[in-house]
Amino acid sequence: MIGVGIIGAGHFGAVHARAMTDVDEVRLVASCRENVDAAAAFAAEHGGKSYSDWRALLDDPMVDAVLIATPHHLHEEITIAAARAGKHILLEKPMAPSLAACDAMLATAEATRVKLMIGHVMHFALPCLRAREIIDSGVLGAPVLGSSWMIKLWMESNRRPWHLNHASGGGMLMTAGIHALDRLIWLMGQPVAGVTAMAGNYFHEQEADDAALIGLRFADGRIGQVASVGYRDGAVTFAMDLVCEKGTIRIDFDHGVSTGKGGVWTPVLGSIEPNWMGAAVAREWRALAASIINDTPSPVTGSYGRHVVACIEAAHEASRSRREVSVTATARV
Repeated sequence: MIGVGIIGAGHFGAVHARAMTDVDEVRLVASCRENVDAAAAFAAEHGGKSYSDWRALLDDPMVDAVLIATPHHLHEEITIAAARAGKHILLEKPMAPSLAACDAMLATAEATRVKLMIGHVMHFALPCLRAREIIDSGVLGAPVLGSSWMIKLWMESNRRPWHLNHASGGGMLMTAGIHALDRLIWLMGQPVAGVTAMAGNYFHEQEADDAALIGLRFADGRIGQVASVGYRDGAVTFAMDLVCEKGTIRIDFDHGVSTGKGGVWTPVLGSIEPNWMGAAVAREWRALAASIINDTPSPVTGSYGRHVVACIEAAHEASRSRREVSVTATARV
């Protein structure tokens, strides 16, 4: 049994805590939140020991692995300390606000030989898994171009001041639109070589972006586009299309997956489930546990997480410069 400590026992930390109850290989043994009363309430609800200092949690010998679900700009310091403490790491996306931070984290994880998994949950969501199976089967051929979008309310109840500034890793693209970007890169199966973009704050008075339209040129010449929009009011639109050599794939988180051939959409059975997010997070933990137990590579590597951050950095630069920005493809997708 792998003992897990949660650093960042807030809204999404609770999602992880609930998901872990469905995973036999892991057990929540500790959690941390700066507010002492909130930390105690979290532990009372989900179990394990309560801490208000993440450094003390890392000193706990019962903790074998940690979830880091803190504000983005704190990821670097905590991840490096966790790796040096010999703890395996599930790090919520984005990996970090900058490539320099990603590189420092990667170097430490490699030196200490701990597992570093980036929490790109789309890799474990049932609609995306079914689409990946279709692509891998070859029945529709390879995807040629893709369109992926995340259009949602930006000022949700869990929005905090750090979400509104680039320096702290805020903005709609880094916070939520990253899901649309990640799943497109993953399902296209190629790293990104070039990025064009238009980004800004179109709905809210804040320093960081609340909307972006991004064009992607993949290493093999295929293309894609991403819409990341945090509106003031509306309804959630979270879907994507892949146009393949011999057909199309629609991924919809409300209705599941459909394939298109001969002008007809056909639903894919078993491609949607209740509480898809909780189920996907449970799959994340099973995958990390297997990686730890069997000493196999991380299911979502730090180098992949770095590549996604590199694409976001390139998107912001492309928007500022009004030109295509190259991305060094160092990650295996």
